[in-house]
Amino acid sequence: MTTDRFQRQSDLIPAERLSQLTATVIGVGAIGRQVALQLAAIGTPRIQLIDFDIVELTNITTQGYQVHDLGRTKVEATAKAIQELDDSIQVTTHNDRYRATIPIGEAVFCCVDSISARSAIWRSVSKKCEFWTDGRMLGEIIRVLAVSSTNDFGRYSETLFSQAEAQTGSCTSRSTIYAASIAAGIMIHQFTRWLRGIPVDFDSTFNLLAGEVTVK
Repeated sequence: MTTDRFQRQSDLIPAERLSQLTATVIGVGAIGRQVALQLAAIGTPRIQLIDFDIVELTNITTQGYQVHDLGRTKVEATAKAIQELDDSIQVTTHNDRYRATIPIGEAVFCCVDSISARSAIWRSVSKKCEFWTDGRMLGEIIRVLAVSSTNDFGRYSETLFSQAEAQTGSCTSRSTIYAASIAAGIMIHQFTRWLRGIPVDFDSTFNLLAGEVTVK
């Protein structure tokens, strides 16, 4: 039996580069919780969690929280799950909305559920981070954007349409755990592409019901 839990991913994820990074997850709801757990699973040594919400009953079904998490803050519950997976990971929690005064890591995973929140966060962090990915979900339609260069940073701003143009309801007003897990997996995949020096896919859309995939 192997004593190296990373053995099967060693050819896909550069451990040395990963060891130098801090990942910031903003919003640990449907997509963000799955992102945080996958970051922990691949061995991200420092994970920062930012969210102001508490765990409610519907979060068990759509976000993967457990019954004993009810009433706890989402950052606390997710930090505990990360520590149970690997207690060597340094987890920093902020039970609050993202604020510009909060230091961030080199890689930022934006998992909030409104365009206005994304826009405000992007304006604050775009000049501070090296990699950014944004997961959006409405029912069984998933959109993942990823940027890692100045040119793409400019393109990303164009995706931040006004809140008035958004569909009624938050991006996760209709959600499932399986769609959230897929979105998180694509975000982590883009992160590992960046780690390996492979260009990221700027804009990926998946319509699960229609079986359609668009990558730009």
